[in-house]
Amino acid sequence: MQKRALAIHDVSCEGRCSLTVALPILSACGIHTAVLPTALLSTHTGVFTGYSCLDLTEEMRRVLTHWDTLPLHFDGLYSGFLGSYEQIELVGDTLQHYHSEHTLTLVDPVMADHGALYATYTRQMAGGMGELCRLADVIVPNVTEACLLMDQPYLENPSEGDIRRLLEGLAARYGCAQVMITGVPRKGLLGAAGFCAADGSFSYAGAPQLSRVFYGTGDVFASALFGAMLNGLAMGQAMRAAVDFTNAAMTHTLENGLPLHYGVAFEQALPELMRALGMM
Repeated sequence: MQKRALAIHDVSCEGRCSLTVALPILSACGIHTAVLPTALLSTHTGVFTGYSCLDLTEEMRRVLTHWDTLPLHFDGLYSGFLGSYEQIELVGDTLQHYHSEHTLTLVDPVMADHGALYATYTRQMAGGMGELCRLADVIVPNVTEACLLMDQPYLENPSEGDIRRLLEGLAARYGCAQVMITGVPRKGLLGAAGFCAADGSFSYAGAPQLSRVFYGTGDVFASALFGAMLNGLAMGQAMRAAVDFTNAAMTHTLENGLPLHYGVAFEQALPELMRALGMM
């Protein structure tokens, strides 16, 4: 039977990220995906200026009210960028409402990068993201977000020991079965480090580090990871597939000479992800 998932993210009208990344990637993974948009932006907020941002909190309430009349169930729940502080409680209620014994809940606490909060986020919102992490089976912060969630200063050049302490600390504080931190460098590689609370194991998946700044790669990674896990891959295998897919998307972007601030060419890498999942 086809798996069903709910993706809760913003829509950036230009710049590949959030729902314009999550929906096609999950669809390519064979997953029927419903969406609950949190905000409508003219572009992503990473490098563009003068963008518009419409908070969709009230429309989310109307969508959820209608959904209450439908016999919906989801095998996976995935939340990312939120449009306001009020949405934290709303999204938390939604995750709890649609969660069941066999539901995989992944929270990407999208709020910061490179040591700084995103322009649309406040300290209050950042503090509230921890409440969503407590509802998750899996969380995938980047290094900046992991430090914020642990109430500690940003680690610009974290050691392997630093990352392990962050992983263990996040799992203990938020009660998550699995924690993965993205954007982790190691010996010329860049990738993700993971921790499984059940057996105390650590894992790492990396790819050759490209000396450029890309946008939207966190969403590309998290979406591929979520799709891989819903297809039955274990944490280490899913991390490996998501890292390779993200790296391939970045490589295709450079090979095509595309402007980096519009996101990565993940579309061209989708066949590689599907092969990794045994779908081709």
